[in-house]
Amino acid sequence: MQKDRHDRVESLLRELVASFVQQEANPDPLITITHADTSPDYRKVTVFFTTLPDGREEDALIFLKRMASEMRSYIKKKSDLKIIPHLEFSVDFGERHRQHIDDLSRDL
Repeated sequence: MQKDRHDRVESLLRELVASFVQQEANPDPLITITHADTSPDYRKVTVFFTTLPDGREEDALIFLKRMASEMRSYIKKKSDLKIIPHLEFSVDFGERHRQHIDDLSRDL
């Protein structure tokens, strides 16, 4: 039961952050929110992202960190969560590696 709730909260946060980024971010670079990892007490969430084109992660990270407080306000407005978590951001290197492996397998 607790795992289901945790998964639902992570999914909700991922969707809300993605919606906020879609509305507020410049499309260059294109920022894709891949998943969210929430702490057990729901007070902190790490949002993982990738960018297109590659190599623009630093620009996206600066934008995301700068807009974190506005994202929290957006989450508060759009959800009924009791605790609005502190947002942290990280490049999703796992997704980058998966894409690289896909490219390599296509070349074979």
